[in-house]
Amino acid sequence: MSKREIISTGNELNAIAAIDAGCEFFGGYPLTPSSEIMHVLSDLLPKAGGACIQMEDEIAGICCVIGAAMSGKRAMTATSGPGMSLKAENLGLAQMAEVPLVCINVMRGGPSTGLPTRVSQGDILQAKNPSHGDYKSITLCAGNLEECYTEVIRAFNLADRFMQPIIVLTDETLGHMHGKAVVPQIDEVKKGIVPRKVFTGDPKDYFPYGCEQDEPATLNPMFTGYRYHFTGLHHDKNGFPTEEIETCRKLIERLDHKVEAHRPEFELNEEFMLDDLGQNDVLIIAYGSVSLSAKEAIRDLRKQGIKAGLFRPITLWPSPADKIKHYTDKIKNVLCVELNIRQYTEEIERVSGRQDLQGLYKVNGRPIAPIEIINKVKEVF
Repeated sequence: MSKREIISTGNELNAIAAIDAGCEFFGGYPLTPSSEIMHVLSDLLPKAGGACIQMEDEIAGICCVIGAAMSGKRAMTATSGPGMSLKAENLGLAQMAEVPLVCINVMRGGPSTGLPTRVSQGDILQAKNPSHGDYKSITLCAGNLEECYTEVIRAFNLADRFMQPIIVLTDETLGHMHGKAVVPQIDEVKKGIVPRKVFTGDPKDYFPYGCEQDEPATLNPMFTGYRYHFTGLHHDKNGFPTEEIETCRKLIERLDHKVEAHRPEFELNEEFMLDDLGQNDVLIIAYGSVSLSAKEAIRDLRKQGIKAGLFRPITLWPSPADKIKHYTDKIKNVLCVELNIRQYTEEIERVSGRQDLQGLYKVNGRPIAPIEIINKVKEVF
């Protein structure tokens, strides 16, 4: 696959990727450290024939994106932790009604206003279940500048495939990092775009939610002659509210199973210098910008005669349980490194069944340096 080089920031790459993926609408509200995504799209989207709207708040931002997506447009919003909290209710609406959209969260320190200009990975558990109720969220996590581009492309395709919101996590470090990204050519991106499925038969035979238990709804764009009801209530195959026992059960089970049954389609991980690790070597598990420090630490540790490797989940949710189990069964010394207090470590403990994992955590808004990882490895192993 041919490549091109873009010198930019992570936030700008998010915006460029949205344009290349065919995004036609952005709705949001400026919020540090994600604001540059909207700034760039406010310039690029109109030139590409789309629209970028600054709404009065984050709630309105997600609402107008849902409306645009219902009309058949690829649509996106972007924010940070406090904005995700405000968007939560309507992310739940999009899960229930099966509306495809992309939501980028450039993580900063929290809770509440927290540290607006500092880095954090404090929204990991929120991204698993941003709204109440039963459903299966798909969350992707960029770990470098290139993935600030490629994971947004992938998010749009997954949104249309699974007919639901796809969350893309970056963080303040990646969002404001400036450097070179080597990304696919636009022609390659366009070739990989798969339009959302539509029904083309007789309108009287159209039942948008009348689908198999492992498949998403088929929502034709509004205003195209196919009528259905749009609601956050439990609904039947036409979308009309119902409390019928079996219909309600099958609906909620399908929202889970349409994702769970197709994990191989979206699970993505990086395995860095793991091939030669033995039982008594060191496995580091990290994600996002922290993985960049982890890789440098691993290179230095190996120079010092300590064999270490990195497992990095790129699809954070649903978690890559089988891979995590494989490596934590194989390698005794495991260090989890996060810019929060054990948010993903708890998932690794659940999957692995182990309670002896070591951790390096930081929550003061500063990144974790390679030397801190090196020192922690030497301290605990």
